[in-house]
Amino acid sequence: MKPPVLVALVGGSGAGKTWLACRLESALAPDAAYLSLDDFYRDLSHLTFARRERVNFDHPRAIDWDCLERVLHDCLAGRPTHIPRYDFATHTRRLDPEAWQPKPLVLLDGLWLLRRPTVRRLFARKIFVDCPRALRLTRRIRRDMQERGRSRRSVEQQFREDVAPMHTRFVAAQKRWADLILNSPIRSANVRRVATDLRALAAANRS
Repeated sequence: MKPPVLVALVGGSGAGKTWLACRLESALAPDAAYLSLDDFYRDLSHLTFARRERVNFDHPRAIDWDCLERVLHDCLAGRPTHIPRYDFATHTRRLDPEAWQPKPLVLLDGLWLLRRPTVRRLFARKIFVDCPRALRLTRRIRRDMQERGRSRRSVEQQFREDVAPMHTRFVAAQKRWADLILNSPIRSANVRRVATDLRALAAANRS
């Protein structure tokens, strides 16, 4: 296959990146595949659980960037690759990576995909999802309580002490590198327009 089109979906925690990625993947099926930067958090199994919980997961250094770049270069070469799988309950990487095959469009969402030039230049489309702080906090509380077994108090404390400051320092400034900025909540019409653009981009790439 020809090298796929890589699409970056960037924004703060709770901005709606994953929501957008899933709807684009569905709208562009069967030609789109989805990856999450969350799977590329560094394995912390060498630390005690108490030390793992003190790690700032909202800082870019928490990501295994070398692993991500290997996967993206595999995608651009059109070859199968392996995706690490991260366990947020234990802050460790699972032992069985997922075998993964790229499709003509690869959608990747994450907090910091546009910060590193070596990663940023791999994307044919760069989309930033902008979202008010209050809405991002509400979504973060709901997600972490439902999916990660967190208490509301711990989520609010982490958001105040880590998430919000790191958003200001590392996430918000990436808007300058975006090809498109979407305001959250994202409307269905916006999803359709983005899907149309990406479909045309993939068709041009195949011709």
